[in-house]
Amino acid sequence: MSLGDADRFGAVREGLRELGLALTTPAEPGAPPLAGARKAWVRYSPYVVVLAFVAALLPVTATVLTQDYAINGATAGALATAQTAPLLFALTRPLPAWWVIFTADVAGGFALYDAPGLAHRSWPWTPMMVVGYLLLMVLLGLRESRRTLIAVWLATGAAGLLFEVLSQDRSDGIHLLLFVLCGITLVVTYALRARSDAQRRLVVQETISEAERAQRTLLEERARIARELHDVVAHHMSVITVQADSAPYRIQDLPPAAQEEFAAIAGSARESLAEMRRLLAVLRSEDTQGERAPQPGLDKLQQLVEATVRAGVPAELSLAAELGDISPAVDLSAYRIVQEALSNVVRHAPGAPTRVSVSADGTDLTVLVVNGPAAEPVAPLEHSGTGHGLVGMRERVRLTGGSLDAGPLPDGGFRVAARLPLRTSDVSDVPKGTS
Repeated sequence: MSLGDADRFGAVREGLRELGLALTTPAEPGAPPLAGARKAWVRYSPYVVVLAFVAALLPVTATVLTQDYAINGATAGALATAQTAPLLFALTRPLPAWWVIFTADVAGGFALYDAPGLAHRSWPWTPMMVVGYLLLMVLLGLRESRRTLIAVWLATGAAGLLFEVLSQDRSDGIHLLLFVLCGITLVVTYALRARSDAQRRLVVQETISEAERAQRTLLEERARIARELHDVVAHHMSVITVQADSAPYRIQDLPPAAQEEFAAIAGSARESLAEMRRLLAVLRSEDTQGERAPQPGLDKLQQLVEATVRAGVPAELSLAAELGDISPAVDLSAYRIVQEALSNVVRHAPGAPTRVSVSADGTDLTVLVVNGPAAEPVAPLEHSGTGHGLVGMRERVRLTGGSLDAGPLPDGGFRVAARLPLRTSDVSDVPKGTS
């Protein structure tokens, strides 16, 4: 044997081995088609269809084999049962069912070879066998791998070719018809299954992307809040540094030990301030410019509301005359919550009357922004938001240890209510989750 012949023989042997593996390696048993449907009648419809086919094909096959082909009744009954009954478990195990039906079909072809009533009738496959076999191809195409489907199709063609070689004068070409119909059925069902799988993967990917987008939004909001609070904390650190440096000059007869202590405090404050600047550099994105203007607070609310009125939103402000001693972080958070709430009104409910209320009860600061439905319907500037608004509000109240209640009103408006402690230092344990 030459080297080329050996290579060809090895390729053929490898192909036959792959064919055998494909025919003997079924897919994992699983749910039948339409098992994930919400309605019960849809889930049970595959069982009803297959049961109807079996109930119709089994007696018809037995009757035709007995009366038309003149086959012994016991043989006809056994062939009819083996060719149709396995369709019932083909819903969950199509490849084992194919082995039973395919073997029964081939045995039926041999049994009909010398049948007395074979003249002018289909051979080796009967019409009933073709119908049941095509239904089996549908169930195979919906479950098995492409390699297995190709192997089944080739095995069907090989069986038909075998009978064609055995007796060309008896065959009426039905084996060729079955071979073509099997190929079309397998291609169509496999394509439908691949399309369904692609859509399902797309839904899963969209769900994952949405979760990642929400997480990214949360992280961006946290970084933005951290950048804003940097100025607040840096101011306190600078005050500590100045006080510690000036203490020996402001306090007369300060002992040397106390002077060294104040110097150490000033040095630690400078180091902390430098570390904060490095931290801010990490939090700031490449395209983010440093904010040089002072961070706003509740003293800027009147200007904010006036700007909202100029944007076409009839807004009014109710600000308590005495709010108490408010920490800078709470002051900034309250302003940003009102700013984001008014921005949402401008984007999503232009023209809606809005009321802003800020009050304090000695321990907590209450921020309330309520907008009702617009007197005349106006097309919103945006129909869907990025989700930054409420995420940022929740992060701010979480940071200060407060609570947030935001949601639509029965009349079609929207309400944002935030409760923040006046002094964040009073919060012993900031909650880890969002409010």
